[in-house]
Parts: sequence; C-alpha cells; structure tokens
Amino acid sequence: MEKGCSMKGFLEFQILTMINKKNLSGQQLRVEIGKRKGCIPSPGTVYPVLKGLQIKGLIKEININSKEKKYKITKKGKVETQKDKKMFIELFKELFNPA
Repeated sequence: MEKGCSMKGFLEFQILTMINKKNLSGQQLRVEIGKRKGCIPSPGTVYPVLKGLQIKGLIKEININSKEKKYKITKKGKVETQKDKKMFIELFKELFNPA
C-alpha cells in the first residue's frame, strides 16, 4: 500500500506563506509543495484549503486568462501570515535552540 501525502496541520500556513511570496495557481502550489515535501498533494487536498482561505478573506482569486486563475494574498492574509510565522517560531524554537 502506497503512503499518501499527509499534510495535516500546516497546509494552510504553507499555502498562505507561498502565496504571500508570489501569486500561484492551485497546480503550481501542488508542484511547489511536492518539491518541499517529496510528494505532490492531491487536488482534493489543496483546493478545499484554497476555498477556505478565500472564505476567510485571506486570499483572492485572480483570472490570468480564460483558462488560468491564480491566488493572491490580501492585506488581511498578510497580517495573518505574520502572526502565524511568529506563532510557528515560538512553538518550534526549542527544536532549533535546545536548552
């Protein structure tokens, strides 16, 4: 049995951080996550997260052309990303700086 590409816990954070750097499509996000994770998450994993981030007002969809859409971070998303980064660093700093 092949192991799935588990993304529990940090997928929203990872997607928001990536879109904060560059507008990306869902497929581009899947590929970039695959490069970092070693496995490409399914569309059924990524697109519901994108929809949820849109509902929360953290990203918005932009149409590049009739076939391609990308996602862009909003001002609210930028603020949330900064708060999430601080929380992430606080939670995991002991892993990198053991006492």
